[in-house]
Amino acid sequence: MKFCSACGQTVEMKIPAGDHQPRHVCPSCGQIHYFNPKIIVGCVPEWQDGRILMCRRNIEPRLGKWTFPAGFLELGETTGQGAAREALEESQAEVEITDLLTVISVPYVSQVYMIHRARLLREAFGPTPESSEVRLMREDEIPWDEIAFPTIWHSLKLFFADRAQGRNQIHELNLTRRPSRPEQAEVTTS
Repeated sequence: MKFCSACGQTVEMKIPAGDHQPRHVCPSCGQIHYFNPKIIVGCVPEWQDGRILMCRRNIEPRLGKWTFPAGFLELGETTGQGAAREALEESQAEVEITDLLTVISVPYVSQVYMIHRARLLREAFGPTPESSEVRLMREDEIPWDEIAFPTIWHSLKLFFADRAQGRNQIHELNLTRRPSRPEQAEVTTS
């Protein structure tokens, strides 16, 4: 950031009084500009027969890789509302959000993921500008080597493990360094 969004003056990096981190501060109007992690919301939509809805990305980053519907939370939304909206935007699918599956902190990209379990309301979905292909998959059909992001890979693994054990837990993970492959992410639990 070079200029204050409040008054247009050049900002300075300094630690404001009572703070502990350097911030962009406007010396003219005193505005302190905070930059915080982005919240990503998503869901694992499950159909009645146990298959889940997967989307092949039609946008960068990770064009052509697979994911479930997920994206940035918008202002004024709950995490569940945002996850349902993303399902509609990325797959034309209507879902009912059931419960929270996982919260994943990814400090190396300043993001926090909140992934929900969801029920696919009808077997109606399709490609969108964001997804070139959308289809239902059994666990053994998931293209594990083509998953777009470590957060998606770990969320899917947790989803299937919970389902196999007949439980719905909330998981908390920290992905502390960027891996070369999703399954190689360094994971810690809080």
